[in-house]
Amino acid sequence: MRRRTAVRLAATVVLAGLAATGCGTGATDDSANAGQTTQASQAADIDTNATVDVRLVLEPTSLDIASTAGAALDQILLDNIYQGLLTRDENNRIEPSLATSYKASSDGLTYTFHLAKNATFHDGTKVTAADAVWSLRQVTAAGSTNPDAAALSSVESVSAADAHTVVVKLEHRDTGFTWGLTGRAGIVFEKGTDFSSLAGKENGTGPFKLSGWKRGSSITFVRDDAYWGTKAKVAKVVFHYIKDASAANNAQRTGQTDIETGAQADLLQPFSDTTKYTVLRGDTTDKFTLAFNNDSGPTKDIRVRRALREAIDNAGLIKTLGGAAKQVGGPIPATDPGYADLTSVDAYDPDDAKKLLKQAGYGDGLKLTVKIPNIYQTEIGDYLASELKQVGVQLTVQQVEFQTWLDSVYTKHDYQLSVVNHAEARDLGNFANPDYYFGYDNADVQKWYAAAQTAATDAQRDALLKKAARQISEDAAADWLFVNQTLTVVRDGVTGVPRNFTSNRYDLANLAVAKK
Repeated sequence: MRRRTAVRLAATVVLAGLAATGCGTGATDDSANAGQTTQASQAADIDTNATVDVRLVLEPTSLDIASTAGAALDQILLDNIYQGLLTRDENNRIEPSLATSYKASSDGLTYTFHLAKNATFHDGTKVTAADAVWSLRQVTAAGSTNPDAAALSSVESVSAADAHTVVVKLEHRDTGFTWGLTGRAGIVFEKGTDFSSLAGKENGTGPFKLSGWKRGSSITFVRDDAYWGTKAKVAKVVFHYIKDASAANNAQRTGQTDIETGAQADLLQPFSDTTKYTVLRGDTTDKFTLAFNNDSGPTKDIRVRRALREAIDNAGLIKTLGGAAKQVGGPIPATDPGYADLTSVDAYDPDDAKKLLKQAGYGDGLKLTVKIPNIYQTEIGDYLASELKQVGVQLTVQQVEFQTWLDSVYTKHDYQLSVVNHAEARDLGNFANPDYYFGYDNADVQKWYAAAQTAATDAQRDALLKKAARQISEDAAADWLFVNQTLTVVRDGVTGVPRNFTSNRYDLANLAVAKK
């Protein structure tokens, strides 16, 4: 089996609002179909010429989705501009996309995909099996720079049975193969696409086209009226990148935006009028992770890592940030396969933390630095510094630009501690990759994770993932501060707004605006 060394920044996107939204702070709609079937439910009531303005937080550094890491690209480009063979629905279930159907052989080694026969690229060219075969081969080729290349590491060959049928043969059973196709590894590009050109132009198959990018401000999509599938219900969507929560609130309150993603819960009071606004609460896989450099420095010592975990009251941090989050204790959130409650591992115990630091030779104190992208609330760094001070650790908090974080932490591994939101689902593999920026290297975890990918049943897979996750937590490879819920403020008249997993992808297919 080929080993992929390309690493994937699972996600570093939005610090969504962390709070229960009752007590007069805003009207939260938790119903399954909220925002989806209200005023604009009938076609005659929809303004098909409407423009929708959406607040996001983290702007992409490039639009080259074939080689640039970062979930900010996945969030806006997947489903909307580019499509893969498969996709995910609102609840992270795998669904057909360019492949209208597929079938696996009884031994799980051969997958046959049937492509939509009317699919076209934005330049009008028909989508064929040759395009899909070429695209998948680029991902699986030696030296591939696709950030999701590891998702297809089990692929042995890709071929076209006819103009609209793709056959993929695997080297071994892979329980994560179809999931991998729902991400950027499964995108179908036109055969021969020059990936280096993607930073400036696109030729996708999705319901929207890229219209413009005002760097530092906004990205605009326009409806593709020649789209091969069900056409978008709005003419234009403008993503406004507003980092500051108060500024985002002002933009939503004054009508500059129609949708505010990542709303901060303690700032929801202006949206308490339910005749004007709805606040959607959604699930996420956003794991706000305090990363330890397992490969160098004081945190190479497991006693130091365990002490840091025991020194931090994660429940208190969640309360400080508002409350709409959960402790997890390990690398797998509740919505992913293999989840188990690991909050008892290295639970809050400052007295034991002091003992561990003394055993590690830091009884007289320890100085550490944490690097945190400045898109996150400063309260996180302040809280961590306060907690660690109580056990004799002097923490210096460095708020850095996200691009700086990518360069120093993610790429160069030049850090001691780091806080970032790993929003991508099913990303346990990061801890099975010693080349990832965590620097965590455990042969058993790598073995169990690999075995989980080839398991004969989901139950066997999940048992192996649970085993690996527990070991990762017991090794104190990181501290998972919390998994939060996301809050989205929607103005009256806008429907079809995504609710769940919005840091990973923001599907605009059902977005609609009621006629006034």
